[in-house]
Amino acid sequence: MPTRDAATALTVLVPDDRGLTALADAAGVAAVRYEPGSAWPADHHDAEVVVVGYEAADAVGARFHELPALRLVQTLNAGYEQWLPYLPDGVILSNGRGAHGGSTAEWVVAVLLAIYRDLAAFAAHHAAGQWRPAVTDTLLGKRVVVLGAGDLATNLAARLVPFEVDVTLVGRSARPGVRAMADVHALLPRADVLVSMLPNDASTHHVVDAAFLAALPDRAIVVNAGRGTAVDPEALLTELRAGRLRAALDVTEPEPLPPDHPLWTAPGLLLTPHVAGSTAGAWDRAWVVARRQIEAYLRGDVPPNAVAGVTA
Repeated sequence: MPTRDAATALTVLVPDDRGLTALADAAGVAAVRYEPGSAWPADHHDAEVVVVGYEAADAVGARFHELPALRLVQTLNAGYEQWLPYLPDGVILSNGRGAHGGSTAEWVVAVLLAIYRDLAAFAAHHAAGQWRPAVTDTLLGKRVVVLGAGDLATNLAARLVPFEVDVTLVGRSARPGVRAMADVHALLPRADVLVSMLPNDASTHHVVDAAFLAALPDRAIVVNAGRGTAVDPEALLTELRAGRLRAALDVTEPEPLPPDHPLWTAPGLLLTPHVAGSTAGAWDRAWVVARRQIEAYLRGDVPPNAVAGVTA
């Protein structure tokens, strides 16, 4: 970590007024507002830290080189891959891991309950003024395989425990409580639910492909709450149209989904527009995480959420 004069306030460029509020009483920090689509504040090219949101990576990241003192880029989201191409040498990238895991896990539980308890059908009966009792399936006791073993996945596992669900987390490599991705095909034939909570990188692109989906049993549910690129949309469409699998997607490929895309009318699909983490208080929680990372950097420590740019 670079050394700095402890008597000089750390200039942190923030993209919204929440950032000014969140850092207002942070000792040794001077928060300055910037507009993501405009030039950096003229008198603050000495900034060591820039906080970024999810969007505008091309506009904001392309200007990182204009900040010669930049040492830390802090995201407000867990996803960070869009910033990697713009990260200057010697600059740490830290993400918002821990801010949105709970709300994303909640969305997964919500869509599974909606599907298993057939809430869409009951809503249609309601609209038609029809009292039609029926026996539904249940989430209780289901076998859930989660691709991912980070913040999102562990939050989901914790929220599924009350439903007596058998949860298996799958990571890049095996460790206590986590199976290796290399072993995932042995898990698929018995999975009632497959949840993808994967980031977007070369190793995860279309990992859920036709062969992957074919290994799932009939009527299994595919859920994607990570990145849309992890699931091959054509392969999923084939299974949905055949009526063999069901799905719930909060993320898609492409995104936003064009109005004429066949996923809009695919049978057996519950689709939401990337809102799993969009809940009341989400950005306040994100700023709590961001502040912790910035304060760690100010102390001379590597931010706990550092994901790139850290040298040994």
